[in-house]
Amino acid sequence: AAPAGAVSFSVKHTEGVRVEVRCQSPAEVGPTPGSGTRWPLDKGTVLRFSMSRASTEVNDNKVTVSFYAEGGQPINQAGVFLTGIGISLDVDADRDGVVEKNSPNKASWTWGPEGHGAILLVSCDKENP
Repeated sequence: AAPAGAVSFSVKHTEGVRVEVRCQSPAEVGPTPGSGTRWPLDKGTVLRFSMSRASTEVNDNKVTVSFYAEGGQPINQAGVFLTGIGISLDVDADRDGVVEKNSPNKASWTWGPEGHGAILLVSCDKENP
């Protein structure tokens, strides 16, 4: 998806984003202070990004990729806004009718009427023969 004439790229991102670049050629430091690391646009180069925490609002994180021509001249930029979704299995671990996010009994299970821990019913049958 790089523009025509681009030979390298750099990445900037907000604090809540983790970025990983995998490429076969070594990265190089940009020619001017603060211009960051540039990676060559080689076949097989992979840019992977993920959220390190859930967002506080929609589109509150961003990744910007800048593309450069031979000699380091900027060509164009591409950006994506991200929203991290937090997913948690919350249960009534105390079996008192209240689902709590941070129940200390969530990590263990005890049998009986005074017990604690989630009770899971798992469907292990075949839906399709």
